Amino acid sequence: MTVSRRHLAATALVASAASAFALSSARAEGPDSAAVAEAVAALTKAMLTPDKAKLEALTADQLSYGHSSGKVEDKATFVDVVASKKTVYKSIELSRQTVAVAGNDAIVRHAWESESGTGDGKWNVSKIGVLQVWQKQASGWRLLARQAFKV
Repeated sequence: MTVSRRHLAATALVASAASAFALSSARAEGPDSAAVAEAVAALTKAMLTPDKAKLEALTADQLSYGHSSGKVEDKATFVDVVASKKTVYKSIELSRQTVAVAGNDAIVRHAWESESGTGDGKWNVSKIGVLQVWQKQASGWRLLARQAFKV
């Protein structure tokens, strides 16, 4: 039998669909997935309020927080920017969220839409994609890394 590019492409497509189905099934199960989703919601709320103690409690000391502009912040900078209201969030809406837990780590993906500003009354709308890595630590799930990207 001759294997053509079409056969290879079709096989790759079927394999990709099967693995995506298996992964999406795993995302919806388990208490860890629910706990990670709750941590994501708590972090979002802490950014909206802004709550310095909660921001610090929900983020790992080694946090790498990447913005869609390419700017990367460590934990201290991220917490300071939000808690001191250098960036003010009027709204944050997450959609199409998926959670995949692998041992003590979790990968979260979602679409992010927000209105934010610097407190001068002018609001910017952001519509981005986000990848987060959460780590299960002794005190619970903590955000270890986040990278936003333009969609």
